[in-house]
Amino acid sequence: MKNRLAALAAVSLFALNVTSVLAQSETQPTQPAPEAGSGQNGAANQESEAASQEQMAQSANSGTMDRADADMKAVLQQLMELGAKPIDQLSVEEARSQPTPADAVKGALEEQGKSTAPQAVGNVQDITIPGPAGEINARVYTPEGSGPFPVIVYFHGGGWVIANLDVYDATPRAMVNLTDAIVVSSHYRQGPEHKFPAAHEDAIAAYKWVVENAGQLNGDSSHVAVMGESAGGGLAAHAAIQAREQQLTQPVHMALIYPIAGTDTNTESYQENANAVPLNKGAMEWFFDKYLTQGDRDDPRVNLVEEADLSDLPPVTVVTAEIDPLRSEGQMLADKLEAAGVETQSRNFEGVTHEFFGMASVVEDAEAAQQFVADRLKQAFATN
Repeated sequence: MKNRLAALAAVSLFALNVTSVLAQSETQPTQPAPEAGSGQNGAANQESEAASQEQMAQSANSGTMDRADADMKAVLQQLMELGAKPIDQLSVEEARSQPTPADAVKGALEEQGKSTAPQAVGNVQDITIPGPAGEINARVYTPEGSGPFPVIVYFHGGGWVIANLDVYDATPRAMVNLTDAIVVSSHYRQGPEHKFPAAHEDAIAAYKWVVENAGQLNGDSSHVAVMGESAGGGLAAHAAIQAREQQLTQPVHMALIYPIAGTDTNTESYQENANAVPLNKGAMEWFFDKYLTQGDRDDPRVNLVEEADLSDLPPVTVVTAEIDPLRSEGQMLADKLEAAGVETQSRNFEGVTHEFFGMASVVEDAEAAQQFVADRLKQAFATN
């Protein structure tokens, strides 16, 4: 299976205890739901249900395989076959080199007898962008046609530590074809070699460069949006906030896909998904440790939901996943943006996990989520 490591889906590796964790979920019986009741019986049933939910949250995988839709489960089964290990038990080098959910998507496609070729776009070109500490690797995906095109500045996930442009290749390709826009996928410095705020500095540098040089890419500098997944979602929001603070050209839209938007690991979704796969609490603590120092966890560039000024930002679309410890903070971010006067739409997708968004070739909800985001982006490009 090691020859299958060409990245296809825009997904990164997060705490994949699949060899033992997912196998355990196959053998654990599902607890029946208590019957409805009233009075003392009703209260007892509620207590029983709460205890059952707590037991599931603390189980080997927080019930991931029982809660996941069939197509999502098929991808997780492929991860089991690849033998990836829990990220919080690995060194950085091991975490960066082991199989990713992108590889699992490829395996699922092969299992179904489907092509594993990446989605075709007009053109793909690797470039470098000048950054505050050297060149930043980036990849430009261009649609068919004559242009000039709107531009999406996209930041991949990976907890500011792992993953790269190759691992997150599927989402940019999908967005190019769904929005008829150029996507500039920008890498960034990663911890622990480059601690906070290195990735954040690179993100705003990449955004500024794209706005200033969009014409060279056959893009329209007046129609630039920001987008990101997981850690990249937080970086996309950071770029928009810094554009406001530095009085730069504001992006016309923010698309934030299950963003890391806070540092509280005791939220409702963290408790529900403490041991979930592919992302869980242990993995997030590992990422925080590798990129942040303890004092950085309260920095408004990281802790968006509690510390950042969210006013005067462009319209936003937020996507969250049910089986994801980041669900609560993503929904909280959407609520706080709306309360700050930002035009906001958000949608939570049930039965899927963190990293599902780039899996449209095998996961139905990923296709729906991509279309939801693309429609919002196209609306922003058409009205600005």
